[in-house]
Amino acid sequence: MPRKQVAIIIHEGVQALDVAGPVDVFAEANNFLPQPDHYETLLLAKDEKPIRASNGMRMAADRGFDEAQQNYDVLLAAGGPALPGAARDDVLCDWLAGAAPQCSLYGSICTGAFLFGHAGLLDGHNVTTHWQNAARLAESFPEAKVDYDRIYLRDGRLVTSAGVTAGIDLALALVAEDHGPQVSLKVAKRLVVVAQRQGGQSQFSPFLTAPAKDGSPIARVQAHVMEHIADAFPVEKLAEIAGMSPRNFARQFVEETGVTPHEFIERARVDVARNLLEGSDLALKAVAYHSGFSNPDRMRIVFAKRLGVSPAQYRASFQRE
Repeated sequence: MPRKQVAIIIHEGVQALDVAGPVDVFAEANNFLPQPDHYETLLLAKDEKPIRASNGMRMAADRGFDEAQQNYDVLLAAGGPALPGAARDDVLCDWLAGAAPQCSLYGSICTGAFLFGHAGLLDGHNVTTHWQNAARLAESFPEAKVDYDRIYLRDGRLVTSAGVTAGIDLALALVAEDHGPQVSLKVAKRLVVVAQRQGGQSQFSPFLTAPAKDGSPIARVQAHVMEHIADAFPVEKLAEIAGMSPRNFARQFVEETGVTPHEFIERARVDVARNLLEGSDLALKAVAYHSGFSNPDRMRIVFAKRLGVSPAQYRASFQRE
């Protein structure tokens, strides 16, 4: 296949790894490809003046928008910590809105999804972003279908990825699509990353929702659950702790926390189990007991549903030395 041009949009406050990760993937892929098949990567911005990344690093674009073509093979927008709360950048988003439809493939890395949202390019599409910002993306662009747990996602010509290092996963997937999984695997080995991560973003995020208002009956119930996580929690018992009828308690719990009592308890147990898997050498049976799962099989089922990996796989990935 002919040489592919990959353009990455940068901006003031960009996340440096959103840029460097994919660039390194495509550069390393060139080491395993014949010359005609090489990737050519270049950085685009409003102009060629140096910008400051969120970590303080300086970088400069190869081309400003006024000199850039608008029909790249791949056009990606890097994210940045400030983007979810930033106002629309008219110059950047207007250029993006005009250029993206002319590219063979276009999309975002991390919170770069907000740039695509402001450019009107997410509506009607399945998309993802960093787990911390997924709810805000869904609220800001209600016509988009936001998946909170995908590492990367492709919907037609639009690709989006989760947070920061997920840009590497996305770039590896594009290399595999272009040149096969063996080339992608060689690149992953060279960069000392996995070629395809198991599970979704949930395994990297705090799973509990924010606690209810301090001192409220619902907060009292939450505290009791966390202090006695190995116990059984019939709704009648929790309602008694809250001083409410079971029906009123269930309704009030959802109003204050946004989840059902059962959902809260299961999330709490997952978080306790995760901490034990990360920080102890307890057998899986013991982890299941101390975190309130009835047995290791039940814990495995819940982990697969919530995190996309088994407890053993989670421990292998995250256990501290």
